[in-house]
Amino acid sequence: MTSIVIPAHNEGRVIGRLLDALLADTTATGPDIVVVCNGCTDDTARVAGERGDRVRVVEVPTPSKHHALRVGDEHARGFPRLYVDADVVVGAADVRALVGALDRSPELLAVAPGRDIPLAGCAWPVRAYYRVWQRLPAVREGLFGRGVIAVTEPGHARIAALPPLMADDLAASLAFGPGERRVVEKARVVVRPPRTWSDLIRRRVRAATSSAEYERYRAARGAETPEPEPGPGPEQTERTARTGTADLRALLRARPALLPGVVVFVVAALAARRGSRKAIRNQDFSTWLRDESSRQG
Repeated sequence: MTSIVIPAHNEGRVIGRLLDALLADTTATGPDIVVVCNGCTDDTARVAGERGDRVRVVEVPTPSKHHALRVGDEHARGFPRLYVDADVVVGAADVRALVGALDRSPELLAVAPGRDIPLAGCAWPVRAYYRVWQRLPAVREGLFGRGVIAVTEPGHARIAALPPLMADDLAASLAFGPGERRVVEKARVVVRPPRTWSDLIRRRVRAATSSAEYERYRAARGAETPEPEPGPGPEQTERTARTGTADLRALLRARPALLPGVVVFVVAALAARRGSRKAIRNQDFSTWLRDESSRQG
């Protein structure tokens, strides 16, 4: 049985649309759905519970996504297993496409859907930013930034071994080599972007902070791990999702009209770097800078 784990912290405004999409076009024997309401002070549990017996609601007092994921694992019934953020929208047909990809390709351990980002109603700098961001190689190929990842049982064992990290989706994506992970474009997820520049910067500060935490984890892990024997294989290659100036130059050569967007992208990156310095210096990797504009309507 396919299981879907949804960690949710104060997502009463948006979780209904996700659950309705997951429950549409499915039978009573469809995927096992577990919503873990962690530290909620709103009506998330009530909204999820109104969707009927197909949705099991678990409430925990700790407002922690990592803890919620582990609790969800304790209650989930089967594999493949999907982890889905409460503020995205993915449908039942998309779940079937992801599961089908894992079933057809034994070498795959993790898959994620293609990403749709509706930019209508966003401020123009936000639209410019995402027109560049979506075209970056690491963003196109990685499983992060989609709010959905599906894993097999061996894939689950790999990500379950990861420590609590703010960049949980980035760490999960980079835990798999190129031949072990895939973006299944036939499956789609709607990821709503921030609507305002200030909320975009909040997101990017969070991303910069969480990336710094992940890089510290990788460095510490590398120091504890003996040098590998020479030879091919995913473990012999440093995995990264960092965007460099070469990526931006290549994008501009292919699409010169994106120059204004690249300028916006660089400004956002510099602002995020400045905004993350204090948190990184204080090793504050738990403060979650959440934007509310993407949760409107």
